[in-house]
Amino acid sequence: MQQNINIVLVGNPNSGKSTLFNSLTGLNQKTGNFPGVTVDKKTGKIILNDEYTTNVIDLPGTYSLYPRRADEWVAYKVLMNADEEIIPDVVLLIADASNLKRNLLFCSQIIDTKIPVVVALTMNDLAAKKGIKIDIEGLETDLGVPVVEINPRKAKGIQELKKIIALVAKQKSLSKRNFIDNKSLAPESVQAVQEFLPELNDYNAIHYLINHHQLIQDTIVQDKINQVAQATNFNATKTQAEEVMQRYQRIRSIMQKNVFVPDPAEKKLFSDRVDNILLHRKWGYLILLAVLFVLFQSIFWLAQYPMDLIEYSFAQLTGFFSNTLPNTWWSNLFINGIVAGLGGIVIFVPQIMILFGLITILEDTGYMARISFLSDKLMRKVGLNGKSVMPMISGFACAVPAIMSTRNIENKKERLLTILVTPLMSCSARLPVYTILIALAIPEKYYLGFLSLQGLVMMGLYLMSTFMALLVSFVLKWFIKINEKSFFILELPLYRNPRWKNVGIVMLEKSKIFVVEAGKIIMMISLVLWFLSNYGPGNRMQKVEQHYEQLIAQNPTQTDSLEKIASTEKLENSYAGILGQKIEPVIKPLGYDWKIGIALITSFAAREVFVGTMATLYSVEENDKLSLREKMQAATKPDGTKVYTLATALSLMMFYMLAMQCMSTLAVVKRETKTWKWPIFQFIYMTVLAYVVSWVVYQIFV
Repeated sequence: MQQNINIVLVGNPNSGKSTLFNSLTGLNQKTGNFPGVTVDKKTGKIILNDEYTTNVIDLPGTYSLYPRRADEWVAYKVLMNADEEIIPDVVLLIADASNLKRNLLFCSQIIDTKIPVVVALTMNDLAAKKGIKIDIEGLETDLGVPVVEINPRKAKGIQELKKIIALVAKQKSLSKRNFIDNKSLAPESVQAVQEFLPELNDYNAIHYLINHHQLIQDTIVQDKINQVAQATNFNATKTQAEEVMQRYQRIRSIMQKNVFVPDPAEKKLFSDRVDNILLHRKWGYLILLAVLFVLFQSIFWLAQYPMDLIEYSFAQLTGFFSNTLPNTWWSNLFINGIVAGLGGIVIFVPQIMILFGLITILEDTGYMARISFLSDKLMRKVGLNGKSVMPMISGFACAVPAIMSTRNIENKKERLLTILVTPLMSCSARLPVYTILIALAIPEKYYLGFLSLQGLVMMGLYLMSTFMALLVSFVLKWFIKINEKSFFILELPLYRNPRWKNVGIVMLEKSKIFVVEAGKIIMMISLVLWFLSNYGPGNRMQKVEQHYEQLIAQNPTQTDSLEKIASTEKLENSYAGILGQKIEPVIKPLGYDWKIGIALITSFAAREVFVGTMATLYSVEENDKLSLREKMQAATKPDGTKVYTLATALSLMMFYMLAMQCMSTLAVVKRETKTWKWPIFQFIYMTVLAYVVSWVVYQIFV
């Protein structure tokens, strides 16, 4: 029988930890949250050999065993054996061979926790380019733990790494000696703690003296440690500073003995030369705009053909079922509820995949961090800093993980401002709405033979959402009274080739999440809408049906046109129609009819529901082979004018761009801010802003 063990991946940020995790686990991974905190938890399974099946847990990146941010506390508790959910059997520490000195501080601390450790050296090709040479055997001897050279991008050294991990797990190999004499840092305090907590080694005892409130639930034990600290005059700051100095002294001697590092002035790296261009005070911003332009043009260029194919396939499928199945309530439910709802989901998968794929390429190449650097100056003017850029750009994909990632912003005011404005960034849920409205209102024109007008409008929406986020932040910074100094420190990763396998994994994962998670909501609301659209109060629907049956009997030559009018009138008398007509006076100034009103209500659960709602409403009204886009294009008001004019479509785009229509985002904001005050404020200000801007846009273009 195979034994199940836990391997935790740890390392400094940008050390190649996530690349190794993806290389080890492939598609056999899942993402969630650590219990009780909004911090990403990535887990996966691998088979080491016949003896071991392994859970691999990718812990958040951290520079040392003294945490500051929420994600660092998560990693810290696991490594201190203070997390009940995850007990590590082996620590797999990822160290950047090109920057080994800094990585060895964290490595030395983990060695002294006495958890079995394997060190995986990454970035070896980069170290070679820098002229760095490492004596692996000598390093292994001095550290007292196994050291393996790997290249997870090319899957080199992975099999050897698995063998070493299995061997360490079997032997429960510990470093034979401490990296430094930890007990000498505070001998009396350590000894006193170990008298009532004998399971703690010297180094862990020091950490319990410093952070016992976070590591121990038992208040009696906490009080005892407090008493020890007071009785022995334990000084946490002094002890920590002395520890770090001793560690770096030993690291310096290990580096001198085992690592040859040439004079950094001898060789200028490729990354430095590229940064001279991409981070230029003028050209850098133009290049950034060009990158964003290509990003949004590509969403249309690359997705057009698969989307057309999916749209055509569902139109044909609907026509086939309409002609084949009997005219009963269950066939109506299947065709106009399930198939129509499913079509509203699947058609946007190509664009979702392309958007996430391109964003992943920007992250992999190292350019995403440069965007933060370029934006810091602008961000500070509106009350944010460069660290706010990453959550805001992540907001283009989804506001939920983007808001969770603001925990990296130490400044409380800047973090709160980032949380409040990030939902204004145009997330992927808005993409289906933008796509169908642009297709309805913007002609398919090309300038200079390759510049798509529709792509330019799409880019304009994303740029405008960014501008509105910055404008709102600028206004709010005067009202949020938190005074705290802010610093922007960012490590720029070296430029690398994108990991195409990783890009593919992300594209598949994100499209799966969209289809499964968003699809559940869309399908559920589609089915509810089908019911609300097919049934009404009292006998109103039956009266309409009887009236038109008589008219058709009297005018058999006009059967088709009368049936279409009858289906429209039945929809108006349904529960959905009555609800839409109730709110129509409120939304009429924006150019919307009652059907759009229904979509606005249903999509407050999630924005992407808009398309599913329209698919259901128009499928209920008409049963033919027309695609949803064609049905919406042909839609008219009672006076015969088109519903989706340029003014209405632009107004609707503005509303969806600015309104808070995502319950999940509000829930996450509440969890991050620990109060309902800010999500309620966020919902109100975004809804009012959306209404006002939509009204102004409609008045301009009407």
